[in-house]
Amino acid sequence: MIDERTRKQLLDISDMSIRHGLEKGAPLKFNINDLPAPLREPGASFVTLKIHGQLRGCIGALQATQALGQDVADHAWAAAFQDPRFAPLREDEYPLLDIHISVLEPAETIDCHSEDELLAQLRPGEDGLILEDGPRRATFLPSVWESLPDKRDFVQQLKLKAGMPANYWSPSMRCMRYSVEEFGGHVAA
Repeated sequence: MIDERTRKQLLDISDMSIRHGLEKGAPLKFNINDLPAPLREPGASFVTLKIHGQLRGCIGALQATQALGQDVADHAWAAAFQDPRFAPLREDEYPLLDIHISVLEPAETIDCHSEDELLAQLRPGEDGLILEDGPRRATFLPSVWESLPDKRDFVQQLKLKAGMPANYWSPSMRCMRYSVEEFGGHVAA
């Protein structure tokens, strides 16, 4: 569990990284030793930006490769300025941002040999899902269940995101689930 103080620190880091990006055109870098202990631990995160409830950017990693504090800073900046679905964040959009952070638990393999077996094991609203077959790979965070509450729709849309047909299944398909701790807030303009 991430305590309230650490949540606030991560939201502040996200905000500072986005502001740094607006001013300097680059993500905020930290001396890891200056971060509080929980933020120095390896962690994987996604940062989702919204304006008026609409997606404005989302970037993250599925595996921990760096300190959680730096991971969040990098993904906040990337969500604001490098999500290929959106133009880089403009200064006038900044005060409208809501920042949502998802800190991921390590993924676990779901033992299934068909889509029906996968569907039987999914926990709507709880599971983030990774589908992988050869070079094709995609994920949906647990928050996507809000817009795709039907299990079959959820899986089929994820397959489309990965570049597979909606009705695709293969014996080599790998399915993994993960949980997240999610929190967010409005930027301190």
